[in-house]
This record gives sequence, C-alpha cells and structure tokens, in this order.
Amino acid sequence: MIRWFIAIFLALLLISWLTPLLQRLGIGKLPGDLRFKRFGREWFVPIASTILLSFAASLIAKLL
Repeated sequence: MIRWFIAIFLALLLISWLTPLLQRLGIGKLPGDLRFKRFGREWFVPIASTILLSFAASLIAKLL
C-alpha cells in the first residue's frame, strides 16, 4: 500500500514540475480541453490533453 502512495506522490510531483513545459508545447490548450469559471474559481478539465498524453505513454510502453 505504501508503494502506491509513493508512486502517486512521485507522479504528481513530476506532473507539477513538467506543467510549465507542457503548456509551452501546447498541451492544455487543445480544442477538447475545457476551461470555465464557476463560483469565483477557474476550472480546467483537460480531456484532449489527457487522451494525447495517454496515447503517447502507451506508445512508449509498447516500444519498450
């Protein structure tokens, strides 16, 4: 159980470090990504970016 917590923590840490780089590359600004304001907060639902990154990850895993 502790391995899962460590893996999730490291994945979230890596994603938070790579977010500025991914935004410069256009990830997060794709046509299927939803961005809206409700209740005084900005909400972001990256549907297209998630699909694209998932496809890239599965392609890399298949090649290795």
